[in-house]
Amino acid sequence: MPELPEVETVRRVLGPQMTGRTMISASIRTPGVIAHPEPTAFIEGIEGKRVIDTGRRGKFLTIGMEGGSRLVIHLRMTGCLLIAPEGYPEEAHTHVTIGLDDGKELRFSDTRRFGRMWLIDSGQDACTGMERLGPEPFDNIDASYLQGRLGRSRRKIKQCLMDQSAIAGIGNIYSDEILFSSSIDPRREACTLSADEWRRLAKAIPERLSFFIEKNMITPEEYLETKGKDYRNTPFLQVYGHEGEPCPVCGSRLEHTVIAGRGSTFCPICQH
Repeated sequence: MPELPEVETVRRVLGPQMTGRTMISASIRTPGVIAHPEPTAFIEGIEGKRVIDTGRRGKFLTIGMEGGSRLVIHLRMTGCLLIAPEGYPEEAHTHVTIGLDDGKELRFSDTRRFGRMWLIDSGQDACTGMERLGPEPFDNIDASYLQGRLGRSRRKIKQCLMDQSAIAGIGNIYSDEILFSSSIDPRREACTLSADEWRRLAKAIPERLSFFIEKNMITPEEYLETKGKDYRNTPFLQVYGHEGEPCPVCGSRLEHTVIAGRGSTFCPICQH
């Protein structure tokens, strides 16, 4: 599933191509991906609207339009956004296309059809779930906040990091990477962490996410060439997906466990 670094990459690639453009047409092939409003109103609400800016909130991508309305997109597990030039071959499972005034199209494809799109008026977030999100990882989150918000919980610390109401944007992949960088076992109950461990965690959250955003940097040409599907941080992940391989720090065998139904990889020596 795309997490904060991936969604931020999509925003940085597509944003400059969309800002200032007018959305002149829309086609919805799979009505179920439109969460709000109903498809006809969705089309009427975006046609003729100029894009003012693009943003990100947690794992949500937002496209601001003149008049204050916003197009909100959540990619979920397999969603993909692409700005394609005229005549560019369409991807399988393309559910929504939005024509721009420069002849290009914004296309949303999703193999598993879990992704969703909303068109919301200014100040209306209740239907997307964004109003329930916690602070962004870069919003000066410190050890006091983390300990105050999570320090009494008996949930595993990995599960707490993925709680979107506590911190927005962290998922399965980057919780593993953050905890490895912090030398904290993902199986630990949050209430067992020391003050020093909360400080290490508060430092690692923005540092690791910033690192992966930087490593994700890709040109619009490269993004289009890979059809928006090959911009992730696989070569730079230290533990996630490396079960059974040597720890990059101590050389011990990385282990795998399941926490709250999600797979987690960690070093039994470095993380304790």
